[in-house]
Amino acid sequence: MFSFLKKNKNKDLKAFLSGKVVPITEVEDEAFASKSMGDGIGIIPTDNKVLAPADGEVVLVMKDSKHACALKLDNDMEMILHIGIDTVNMKGDGFECLVEMGDKVKAGQPLITFDMDKIKSAGYSTTSMLVITGEGNAKNINFKTGFDAKAGEDIVVTFE
Repeated sequence: MFSFLKKNKNKDLKAFLSGKVVPITEVEDEAFASKSMGDGIGIIPTDNKVLAPADGEVVLVMKDSKHACALKLDNDMEMILHIGIDTVNMKGDGFECLVEMGDKVKAGQPLITFDMDKIKSAGYSTTSMLVITGEGNAKNINFKTGFDAKAGEDIVVTFE
C-alpha cells in the first residue's frame, strides 16, 4: 500500500568466509581485479565453508564445477560468490554445493564447502571473491577490507 515505506531487510553483507578481507583490486585474477564483472572483495580463507552473506535467493549454481553460486537479495542486488582462482578447471573435485537454483537462503546458511588442500595441491589460489554484479536498489555501497573477518559475523559490505 505505502511502497515508499517498504524497507529492505538487508543493509549489509556479512563475511561469506572467515579469513583476511582484501580489496578486489588485489586478487590475483585480472577479471576480478579489474572489476570487469563488478566491484567487490576478496577473502583469503582460513576455513572451507561458504556462508550466505544475507537473506536471498540462489539464482545461479555452477552445477559442474561447484566453485561458485549467485544470490539475489530482496532489494534486487545480485552477487557472485566465487571460490578460488581458476578453480573452474578442477571440474568440481574438492567442492560440494549445498544449495540449488531457486532455494531461499538465510544469512549464515552454508552454501558451498571446499577442500583447501586440494585447491592448493592443484596449483590454484584459495582467494575467494564476492562480486556485486548488479546493484539493484542499493545505494552507497561500501566495502570493508584490511581485517580478519569471521564468517557470518563480521560485516564486509554496507549499503542503503
